[in-house]
Amino acid sequence: MARTWTSAFGRACGVLLDAIVRWLALSRINPNVLTFMGLVVNTVAAILFGYANAENQARMFRYAGLVIIGSGFFDLVDGQVARATNRVTRFGAFFDSVIDRYSDASQFFGLLLFYGRGDRFFYVGLSAYVMISAIMVSYSRARAESLIGSCRVGFMERPERLVLVILGALLNRMAPVLWVIAILSTITVIHRIQYTWFRTRMMEAASTKAEQAA
Repeated sequence: MARTWTSAFGRACGVLLDAIVRWLALSRINPNVLTFMGLVVNTVAAILFGYANAENQARMFRYAGLVIIGSGFFDLVDGQVARATNRVTRFGAFFDSVIDRYSDASQFFGLLLFYGRGDRFFYVGLSAYVMISAIMVSYSRARAESLIGSCRVGFMERPERLVLVILGALLNRMAPVLWVIAILSTITVIHRIQYTWFRTRMMEAASTKAEQAA
């Protein structure tokens, strides 16, 4: 019975999402506009984080968490609308990646302001580190894939970060969430460095053997 209800709910959500995508496709909205709207919504969440204080922290963080959930809508539909309207382009993929980085940074910048206004300078530094490490997780993969083709190793990708930030905001437990993201992001970057080193060594060895054979 549980599976039946779960499956029915999943199908209903899929039907609703498909209907939204079709409506957006008919409206001829540019998928890049939807991508940019995701950044706008995440900026609202950053403002809510930044304006929180000791008295309203739980409420403002909860609002920010709900706003970040809403921003996920644009992440879901921009690519689907691009495919439905036959507007999948290299620039669109590039633009989506760049805007995602700004969206990630905006959330942690809002937290940086929150901790700064509360004179919690250790967590100002931790928020800044998490902001940098989130960007480095994405950059390390992009740079590695320009050299070795594929680098999907590591755990702390953007979806995992978003889930953790949402949980931290809704439950008002952001400090431990920042620790988890900082540690796992660092491990992910190190893993990608090791993996890329190994793959490049193999490629260089294969190239050397090919040259010697020639």
